[in-house]
Amino acid sequence: MELRTAASPKDVKHYTTERLREEFLVEKIFFEDDIKLVYSHIDRIIFGGALPVSKKLSLTAGDELRAEYFLQRRELGIINIGGAGKVTADGKVYEIGPRNGMYIGMGTKDVAFESNDPRNPAKFYMCSAPAHKTYPTVRILKDDKKEFDYDVEILPVNKKELGTLEDSNHRTINKYILPGQVESCQLEMGMTHLEQGSVWNTMPCHTHDRRMEVYLYFDLSENDFVMHFMGEPTETRHIVMRNEQAVISPSWSIHAGAGSRNYTFIWGMVGENQDFDDMDDIENKDLK
Repeated sequence: MELRTAASPKDVKHYTTERLREEFLVEKIFFEDDIKLVYSHIDRIIFGGALPVSKKLSLTAGDELRAEYFLQRRELGIINIGGAGKVTADGKVYEIGPRNGMYIGMGTKDVAFESNDPRNPAKFYMCSAPAHKTYPTVRILKDDKKEFDYDVEILPVNKKELGTLEDSNHRTINKYILPGQVESCQLEMGMTHLEQGSVWNTMPCHTHDRRMEVYLYFDLSENDFVMHFMGEPTETRHIVMRNEQAVISPSWSIHAGAGSRNYTFIWGMVGENQDFDDMDDIENKDLK
């Protein structure tokens, strides 16, 4: 598990490109037959990826958590951006297809990941937050498949279409974990897809002082990129992001991006407030 400490905005304004990337960018999330995790001191979020190919991967606490098992004092959100796979939680097996997700509550002792087909392995991206109570484990479907309506453990995502092609920000927000949809202690998680011809993921941009955020950008070709903008509104910086790379966004920082083409990203939020619309908008004219 890799450790990332918090950073002051007073210091960040003096960072070089190399230092900015070192502090906030995670260049590689998925490693074959391994679990990569990053533990940030900012709101104590843990995020990372599991890429099971030829074997089943078990999620362990490691020395960093000083816990008997990973979810002893935590909750976990998962979204699969690869091929079909399975997540086992305390002996129960959940089929998690492409772009489907899962919430696993505090107290689940054994969590493991595997792929259905090693030639098209699952890629489980995950975010975890400290928890104070146990909420039910839920499987979350990107598409509302009515044949699963009988199963109370399966819920469809909450979809919202925003923006316009004229403003280059026509996008669909898929809300997987949030109050009123899938309950959690503090974790919120979802996936936003930009339509063809749109490149801005958040504009006008904003901050939300009561929670931090991590972005995972994907659906990019080798030569494509996203310019991820961060920093205080009057001290903006940027990080060039490639496919399947993640970036940490502190609560004091804006978080917006513009790509060389359309793309998809997963957002995971942890912090004081779960109100999705609790944000401080920044007018374009005030950005520097």
